[in-house]
Amino acid sequence: MMKVLLAFTVEDTVLGFADLQLRTGLAKATLHRLLGDLVGARLLERVEGRYRLSRLVFELGMRASVERNLLEVATPFLEELYERTHETVHLGVREGHEVVYVAKMGGHRQAAAPSRLGGRMPMHATAIGKALLAWSPPEVREAVLGTRLQRCSPRTVVNRTVLRGQLDEVMATGVAFEYEESAVGIICVAAPILDENDQALAGISVTGPVGRFQPARHASAVHAAAAGIAATLARRSTLR
Repeated sequence: MMKVLLAFTVEDTVLGFADLQLRTGLAKATLHRLLGDLVGARLLERVEGRYRLSRLVFELGMRASVERNLLEVATPFLEELYERTHETVHLGVREGHEVVYVAKMGGHRQAAAPSRLGGRMPMHATAIGKALLAWSPPEVREAVLGTRLQRCSPRTVVNRTVLRGQLDEVMATGVAFEYEESAVGIICVAAPILDENDQALAGISVTGPVGRFQPARHASAVHAAAAGIAATLARRSTLR
């Protein structure tokens, strides 16, 4: 598939079947099958018998660029949070109705959290997810609240009225908490990283085990780190 996608260039954005066969060296039957798969996956568009890269490809490229910039800016703040707390630190972004974890730091005291790098969790079941959900566009928030909420542990909040109240509190205070809602035995505090329009670009959190970790003690530090990341991203964007 990569041979087909890489056949397109800045100059040659629309190619016919013969051009693609010449550039890829693939057999006709193989190329025909791959083109069908790529169109079906919305990575290529067919226009009047010719092919071009889809808008989705460009969106994915832009998303990757944004996440690389986010990681570069956020890493020093995440490292400082880890040094301050010696607990598990996460950076996550929203994708659909889920949190996707793009960075995770932890040492030998790391809590047994269900998160993993590149993993996903329902937004309503984690502190970082609630931070993202609270500051998501209204249609996203209402879409999540309008679905049947998945129970990840006995303490997952699945009552919409309770969850709505928690999200209002997140918007009022700038921080979100989780008490054994994604998994038994862990608690968490998180804050959103906001853009200039007060939309959540990402979220950061610190997670620790029940009995040792006191999330409220670290709420100010997590909120300050999120604000620092947001301010640094904003300065970078004005310099471009």
